[in-house]
Amino acid sequence: MRPVPEFNSPHPDQFRDEIAPLGRPAVLRDIAADWPLVVAAKRGADEWARALLDRATDAPVTIIRTEPENEGRFHYTADGRGLNFARASASLRELLAAIEREAAGPRPRALAAQGIVAEAVLPGFGESHKFEYVPADATARVWIGSAAKVATHNDPSENVAVVVAGRRRFTLFPPEQIANLYLGPLEFTPAGVPISMVHVTAPDLDRYPRFADALDAGLEAELGPGDAMFIPYAWYHHVEALDGLNMLVNYWWSDGPADVGSARNALFHALLSIKGLPPHQRAAWKAVFDHYVFQLDGDPAAHLNPEVAGVLGRLTPERIGALRQALIDAFARDAERDAGDR
Repeated sequence: MRPVPEFNSPHPDQFRDEIAPLGRPAVLRDIAADWPLVVAAKRGADEWARALLDRATDAPVTIIRTEPENEGRFHYTADGRGLNFARASASLRELLAAIEREAAGPRPRALAAQGIVAEAVLPGFGESHKFEYVPADATARVWIGSAAKVATHNDPSENVAVVVAGRRRFTLFPPEQIANLYLGPLEFTPAGVPISMVHVTAPDLDRYPRFADALDAGLEAELGPGDAMFIPYAWYHHVEALDGLNMLVNYWWSDGPADVGSARNALFHALLSIKGLPPHQRAAWKAVFDHYVFQLDGDPAAHLNPEVAGVLGRLTPERIGALRQALIDAFARDAERDAGDR
């Protein structure tokens, strides 16, 4: 694997204008070095924990826990039928106390609270930990836990992940490596998106041989408090917390239109309507999608009068509403027909 390109203390304008538009991962060193919790973390884990708890409410959050034999991996059970971790509810104070108890034992269980809205547990976080690198409406989310591993997955969003306490190792793969990552089920997932069945830190290349090609295309970096990782839209990433106490804050956002529905739902519909077609028919539809959706041949409506281009032209709110209603009506007719056939 190759190192992730690095930028030392880039200005927010440089990130927005020069780094993010490249659509490539980037390490952003020291961009949160002045955050109070980062300053505390650099003085030591105990001082960070005190600073965190001084700010934290007693609001309960979801905690996940996996047994020692899983080596910090939150994943599936060996047969793939279940998840290898349990969920419970606790405050951040109770979480840190539990991590301390586990650390005192010979084989600690991994514990973590993941993706918590920061303001829900750390009131005033946005004001005291300002971050001008992301859109103003991007929500700060907190990840706190012991040494653990988040399985390789991707998100339908841009992502900046800021390490606050402890060290994190990021391993990233471009979206086109999907076939080499051996993703798990689309519906039954640990946290809403498919994850790789391969453990990055101990890959079974006999069972998953193409993962070697993914590793050849992969990028890797280790970050400390105050550093951040820019993870572009749909890039796959594996995140390993290396220390016994750690905290990360991330921000998700999307520059795409917000009112046109989910691309994931479109995938599910395509699986229903296209996957089962004969090969020559699937090939025909691939050509249609390449032309109209992915626009591999340029603008498919360039030769049309904009007044008659319809859905191939500019998608106004009115046109989006009409198209959505047409899809709803079509699904309803299909459901009625299927019910009648039964």
